[in-house]
Amino acid sequence: MRFSVISLFPDIIQAYCQTSIVGRAQKAGLIQLDVINPRDFAEGAHRKVDDSPYGGGSGMVMLCEPLDKAYQSLQLSDGEAEKSQRRILLTSPTGRKMDQAYVQKLAKDASHIVLFCGHYEGIDHRIQQLIPETEEVSIGDFVLTGGELPALCVIDAVSRMLPGVVQKFTSVESDSFYNGLLDYPHYTRPAEYKGIPVPEVLLSGNHEAISTWRRRQSIERTWRYRPDLLESIKLTPEESNWIHQLDRH
Repeated sequence: MRFSVISLFPDIIQAYCQTSIVGRAQKAGLIQLDVINPRDFAEGAHRKVDDSPYGGGSGMVMLCEPLDKAYQSLQLSDGEAEKSQRRILLTSPTGRKMDQAYVQKLAKDASHIVLFCGHYEGIDHRIQQLIPETEEVSIGDFVLTGGELPALCVIDAVSRMLPGVVQKFTSVESDSFYNGLLDYPHYTRPAEYKGIPVPEVLLSGNHEAISTWRRRQSIERTWRYRPDLLESIKLTPEESNWIHQLDRH
């Protein structure tokens, strides 16, 4: 998987992506990262990348030309088959809200993800006319200073879905949202801390009982914190009975 990030603050992207799982994935050749600064393509001595909005108003708007030239600088001549597997994302609070299903689809369908990181009041809308396949994506209903954090969220979340990036993929499959439910609680040594014990079932060695407990905990936590997710989950009769018991209480 190749990630190309167009950002005014490349150090933010590079610093994060050199660490932890994403950093190891780069070293192993499982992902490739390009970071392009549109300021390198700006005109004038001051390399200006923004200007006041037409029509008036507060704030500044990122210029279209440096962004377009930054995008065109990417080596995209990899054939039509490869182009069909390229996704171009613009981080924006007005975009489609990212969820696990979208992340899994990106990991499955794309081989190259290009990320535009917006700043100020946003970017000149003409970039989306020049690159009509651009998709706007949001990580939630709030506003950040810039698009770098959302871009890193995309890189991190998608990378986890790629074969070999996480050593034990079963840990990915148990993540919250992977199967539509929130994750179950996790515990490790010691078996008791400040009078609080680990649930006895987890110490029993009974793998079937542990599996059942974890499934029930996932369902109960989803019911408590994100009941909307249960609408799309197919439950067994026994699991539906767990929900009825919770409702009664």
